[in-house]
Amino acid sequence: MKAIVATEDKKAKVVEKELRPLRYGEALLDMECCGVCHTDLHVKNQDFGDKTGVVLGHEGIGIVREVAEGVTTLKPGDRASVAWFFEGCGHCEYCTTGRETLCREVKNAGYTADGGMAQQCIVTADYAVKVPEGLDPMPASSITCAGVTTYKAIKESGVHPGEWLLISGLGGLGNLALQYAKNVFEAHVIAVDVNEGQLDFAREYGADLCVNPLDTDVAAFVQEKVGGAHAAVVTAVSKAAFNAAVGAVRAGGTVAAVGLPSESMDLSIPRLVLDGIRVVGSLVGTRKDLEEAFQFGAEGKVVPQCTPRSMEDINDIFDEMLEGKIRGRMVIDLKH
Repeated sequence: MKAIVATEDKKAKVVEKELRPLRYGEALLDMECCGVCHTDLHVKNQDFGDKTGVVLGHEGIGIVREVAEGVTTLKPGDRASVAWFFEGCGHCEYCTTGRETLCREVKNAGYTADGGMAQQCIVTADYAVKVPEGLDPMPASSITCAGVTTYKAIKESGVHPGEWLLISGLGGLGNLALQYAKNVFEAHVIAVDVNEGQLDFAREYGADLCVNPLDTDVAAFVQEKVGGAHAAVVTAVSKAAFNAAVGAVRAGGTVAAVGLPSESMDLSIPRLVLDGIRVVGSLVGTRKDLEEAFQFGAEGKVVPQCTPRSMEDINDIFDEMLEGKIRGRMVIDLKH
C-alpha cells in the first residue's frame, strides 16, 4: 500500500509499505481520507523527536475491511476514525476517570503509532470512534482532530449561552471553534487573527466582533466593547496571542490554551489571584467528546471547509501551512 511517512531529512514522503497481520482487538480500515494538521508539520520536522518512518496523520476516516478476534465495537462496513488519541492503557487514574487523553502510556496516531495517511490503517477497535450516518468522510476527518480539539477546549472554558468567547487564531482549528461556539454553545464570539483573510472567513461564519492585533490592542478593545470576555480559547501559536487573551478576559474568566508556541507566557500573578482568572491546558477530546463532535457535524451545526488533495501534494501543503495560505482544512484523498 502507499503511505506518507516522516523522513530523516525532515520531509514527508510517499512510500510503499507492508502491513503486519491483525492482532487481538484490532481492525483494518480501508482509508478514505486524512486531514493535514499543524501537529503533522511538527512531527515531520522532528520537533517532538526523530519519528523517521512513522506514517503521518491523525485526522483519518476509513471503512472497516476486517476485524480480529475480540472485536465487538466495529464490524466490516462501519466508517471509523483514526484520531490523535489512538489508544490509552485503559486502567490508570486518567483512563478510569474520564480523562483518558492524559494517560501516561497513551499512543498517538501519526506520532507513536502509524497514522491515517495511508491507503490502509490498523486501529485498536475500541478506540476508533464510529462516524454517524449523514456525516461525509471529508468533513468527518476535520472533526476527528481540529473539531474535537476545539469542542473540548470550549467545554473547558466553561462559557455559557449568551456569554462572550474570544477565539484567537481562526485557521483550521479556530474556524471550527467558531462554529461550535456559535451553533452548539450559543456564545457570542470575538475572532482574533493577524490574517485579514482569516477574519473575513470568521465574519462569514458569524463572528460578532473581529480584531486584528497588528493594528488594535486586543485586550483594551475587548474590555471596552464588552467588559471583557467570559472565556477565551487560544489556538494561535504565538506568545502574544496568549498574553492578549489573558488581558482580554473579565474577572472570573477562563483561558483555554490549545496552541503550542515555543515561548512562555507572561502571567500577572496578582491579576490571576485578585481577579480569579483561570488558565487551563486543553489537549484533545476523549472518545466521548469525539462522538458528540461528530454528531453535531451530522446535524449540520458544524460544516468544516475541506479541500481534497493528493498524497503527492503533502510537502506543498506543509509549505502553504507555513506561509499562512490555507483556508479551512487540506484533506488527503486516499481513495483515488
